[in-house]
Amino acid sequence: MTKDVMITVCGMQYDENGVAQPIEVITPGDYYFKNNKHYVIFDELIEGTGGVTRSTFKFSKDECLMKRTGAANVQMIFNTANKTVSSYLTPFGSFMIGIDTNSIDCSESEDSISVDIDYALDVNYEYLADCKLRVDIKPRGSQISLQ
Repeated sequence: MTKDVMITVCGMQYDENGVAQPIEVITPGDYYFKNNKHYVIFDELIEGTGGVTRSTFKFSKDECLMKRTGAANVQMIFNTANKTVSSYLTPFGSFMIGIDTNSIDCSESEDSISVDIDYALDVNYEYLADCKLRVDIKPRGSQISLQ
């Protein structure tokens, strides 16, 4: 895998009425492999705020960590052995999120890496939804397939 990559993040976003809406972000980023862990770093414009959030996605076959800093701040830890809780700070306020990870599936080939995460999400200690997150990483210039 090259350092310069295209990252596709697919997941669900919930509106103010609790209705799930699919969300997809495709953005350039940087890829590294260090100490048996994969890293991708990318910037994302936060809709409605004009602010930018830097995301670092660090993962192995057993655990994934998504750290976001900037307009929104959170550290989400996906680990099938433990439920994790963290504070999520946004331009619109802060709240606690809980992540109870059901499965993490990493697949890699010479020119792509995919991570699928299945988890339950709670907000302020109240169950919100069962969620799925998919992160695809490919060298820049390769074909991106929309799902």
